[in-house]
Amino acid sequence: MKFSFIHSIRWSIFIFMVTFITACMLTTASTIALEGLSWGAGMACILLLICVGIAFDILGTAAASAREARFHAMASKRVRGARHAARIARNAERVSYVCSGVIGDIIAVVCGTASALVIFKLMAGMGAGDEAPRTAVIVLFTALVSGLTAGGKAMGKSLAAHHSTAIMLIIGKFLYILEHRLGITWFYPKRKKSKQGKRGNKRAARTNQSA
Repeated sequence: MKFSFIHSIRWSIFIFMVTFITACMLTTASTIALEGLSWGAGMACILLLICVGIAFDILGTAAASAREARFHAMASKRVRGARHAARIARNAERVSYVCSGVIGDIIAVVCGTASALVIFKLMAGMGAGDEAPRTAVIVLFTALVSGLTAGGKAMGKSLAAHHSTAIMLIIGKFLYILEHRLGITWFYPKRKKSKQGKRGNKRAARTNQSA
């Protein structure tokens, strides 16, 4: 695919709008939800967000590592989801960027906001006192969230790199179910250009020349 500056600008604007709107919605929703929860429930929500971020990072890495030819070979044997997995592999650059970059950044921002709210609840529960325990709680909590995120993504990237075909086939089967049962299509198949018109024009030109 040739590089197009205009296409790149359009894609960047689209990503900006999607990221901005999604981040606003998720941050607002998480803030409202966590205000009525205890710090323990808030920590559980943060762990759930971390797991979601790791899952999308695995998907993005698997899409970048998978080979489209393998799925075409599976599709020739009529393996369900193989054609959909091939479409993902064909659009690997965008899928990888959206899953690992855009969604990962959004979840990181939401996790930061949620962590701040949980720490605030912890500080309120501790009451007035020495600043040393408060500082220790902030440092340990922040380090825990960062360590779980980084460690989980490192493990997920290794898993995705070694099992990219299997992971993509699972996602392909999921997309297959969405398309055939719910009528939802995420990646449209690439349309082949018809060569019949060109052949017809060449034949007509030859006929006119001979006449």
